[in-house]
Amino acid sequence: MKIYLINILLFLGFALSAQENKAQNPIIFADVPDMSIIRVNDSYYMTSTTMHMNPGVPIMKSKDLVNWKIINYAYQTLENDNEKLNLDNGKNDYGRGSWASSLRYHNGIYYVSTFSGTTNKTYIFSTKDIEKGDWKKTVLNNSYHDHSIFFDDDGKAYMVWGAGKLQIVELKADLSDVKEETKRVLIENASAPAGNNIMLQSEGSQLFKIKGKYYLFNILWPKDGMRTVIIHRADKISGPWEGKIGLQDLGVAQGGLIDMLDGKWFSYLFRDFGGVGRIPYLIPVKWENDWPILGENGKVTEYLDLPQSKGIIPGIVNSDDFNRKKNDRDLPLVWQWNHNPDNSLWSLKERKGYLRLKTGRIDSSFLQAKNTLTQRTFGPESTGTILIDVSKMKEGDFAGLSLLQKQYGLVGVKAERDSKKIVMIEALKDIPTEIESIPLMQDKVYFKAECNFKDKADTGRFFYSLDGKKWNKIGNAIQLPYTLPHFMGYRFGLFNYATKNVGGFVDFDYLHIEDQISKNN
Repeated sequence: MKIYLINILLFLGFALSAQENKAQNPIIFADVPDMSIIRVNDSYYMTSTTMHMNPGVPIMKSKDLVNWKIINYAYQTLENDNEKLNLDNGKNDYGRGSWASSLRYHNGIYYVSTFSGTTNKTYIFSTKDIEKGDWKKTVLNNSYHDHSIFFDDDGKAYMVWGAGKLQIVELKADLSDVKEETKRVLIENASAPAGNNIMLQSEGSQLFKIKGKYYLFNILWPKDGMRTVIIHRADKISGPWEGKIGLQDLGVAQGGLIDMLDGKWFSYLFRDFGGVGRIPYLIPVKWENDWPILGENGKVTEYLDLPQSKGIIPGIVNSDDFNRKKNDRDLPLVWQWNHNPDNSLWSLKERKGYLRLKTGRIDSSFLQAKNTLTQRTFGPESTGTILIDVSKMKEGDFAGLSLLQKQYGLVGVKAERDSKKIVMIEALKDIPTEIESIPLMQDKVYFKAECNFKDKADTGRFFYSLDGKKWNKIGNAIQLPYTLPHFMGYRFGLFNYATKNVGGFVDFDYLHIEDQISKNN
């Protein structure tokens, strides 16, 4: 009996050891939705949705489908003369901006396309060098919802788009416009394989051609069900198309197919996971009777036959001490501005080793304030810590560290006529409420924001310190719900805005990001 138990324990030990060296879902425990992935030789490239953030449409690179690094963006700003994108006149573009992108490589050129409900246009960006090259921008005067660009073997380029009723149109050879006369319905009711009781019709089209057959991936959501992968197949792009449910587990859906050099196939999809956002999964794919079969017995697999993740620091998020060498870019690619920035009101040169945020207009609220600089929060637990110099604030200025979403929370310094105070604010039902305030008698102060997304706990907490050693809780723990008006996971945000006088500024010494909640005194 002892020998039997020892053998069982040894087996379990080997099994656990083997699992420890494998990749684990989710591949990225952070908000990276609407992925589009291609392989060019031995490199993988991925785009994603970041909506109202700028620069927009991040380009990520990997050598193993697991460890990713942001290497570029398709654009710096989508449009510069739009009130919503500029946070002007009380308007904003939360939850919109640019949505699901399509990434393709054809005849030595990379193409990234996206569409905007704000401008009602579709944008196609192209370059020969996806990592360092300049992007050519082409604008189509129509917003093609959740489209996929597709290059067929005969050189023709197509765009598939829509929800429920899916349409297709051929593009001109230079992708400068569509050929209107070729526009037609591709699939009348792409949701049919899942029945008639559908809450979210088939969308998120991604079209592929594999071994002579065409495969179209979509997502739908049956009422009283979960987000579901629908796959259609055809021998000709014109059809007829036959469809079936591709995966219905954990709500993991929307994406496509990718192959590896060693012959392995995966489906890249994402999952809604509360306040942290929509997080990427990889699902093993086997081929049976020319159909891609996703998962194991229809289930999402936790462990994958891929290298273990090294974590998303520094490739997707990273600490920043704001020290720059001569040839360094001003802001590493992990940073994005909330909406279009005003580049005259921030600097990394005016005080070496610091990010300076200056005020240039009066703002009525945090969500309408210009130049909030953000990075993703991430799971299962993450922490952001800053040190800020507030000595040059003017009366009415407010600066600090936020957890940005519609129901945001923040900790910061408010400058009053002859004094300053540390405040913690929680926003519920569009109403920001000052939960606690403490007089501040010095020029520098430390702030910390902690997030817990483990098992969808979705809670946040704020702290302050006067010496960087002893940390004090301020205010209450807050909930971090995912809301559709913002349509994005929570973000760490550095902010400074004026409510009475312009011309003040604050200096941020650093943002330090950690992948677990630290112990506080």
